[in-house]
Amino acid sequence: MTIQSKVFHYFPKSKGKPKVKLSDTHKIKEVLRKYKLNSVCEESYCPNISECFGIEKTVTFLLLGNLCTRHCSYCGIKISKKPPLPDPAEPRNLRMAIEELGIKYAVLTSVNRDDIEDGGASHLAECIKSIKDICKVEILSPDFKYDLRNLDILLEAKPDVFAHNIETVERLYPKARPKGDYGKSLYILKYASQKNFITKTSLIVGLGETYPEVERTIYEIRETGCNIITVGQYFQPSLKSNINSYPVDSEIWYKIEELCNKLGFDAYFIGPQVRSSYLADKILKSLKI
Repeated sequence: MTIQSKVFHYFPKSKGKPKVKLSDTHKIKEVLRKYKLNSVCEESYCPNISECFGIEKTVTFLLLGNLCTRHCSYCGIKISKKPPLPDPAEPRNLRMAIEELGIKYAVLTSVNRDDIEDGGASHLAECIKSIKDICKVEILSPDFKYDLRNLDILLEAKPDVFAHNIETVERLYPKARPKGDYGKSLYILKYASQKNFITKTSLIVGLGETYPEVERTIYEIRETGCNIITVGQYFQPSLKSNINSYPVDSEIWYKIEELCNKLGFDAYFIGPQVRSSYLADKILKSLKI
């Protein structure tokens, strides 16, 4: 597999983001409710939800339920030690929703399910297989408790893009991702890259990291062979979040862009309101595969 290097980048404009009527977002919400599906857009209080639902007519599906078995301090998704079992009808419902919405590039992600032996890998693989013949598929994968046997189950479903988010710098992992492992998450990207998947990851800045730490992290991400990186700013999803957000100097975005270009990422998407799945279809279209 060869990828032609081409950048796709974003900087905040003074005119701000497009105005969207809430009523324009209702169609996607209605379809999600109809098929008993969740979206990370709603569960994580994404700042781009009106634009994605209302203008782009797309959604990032949150699979395996909407209750996570981990408590990452930056995240707004609800937690539970014993969430309900995955819905066996979810792969079928996912397909019907995508067909009804006319989505041609589906982004799937999930909560962490440490309560399931394979971390939910088999269920996610079935979801990917259920839609592979009607659209391209990007999967934003959990770590499956860092068991490569579980990761292989997912990769055997052959998503078009495999994403696994590093999220933050190594120093902040104990607070931001207490059950995560920075080095092992880097290895997940390397493992998928070595199997010739297009790989993607995301960082959020504004958690208290320094720029040298961000720079080192981006270097280490590129060393895994990762093709695509997105970098956005952390906004507290609610006042209940137990990690603070910090102001980010506007010059940081230009420094990160310069670094990503220097390191030869095939695509990078940079800006305060960028999220890992934001305009994901357009990023892939910027690459020649």
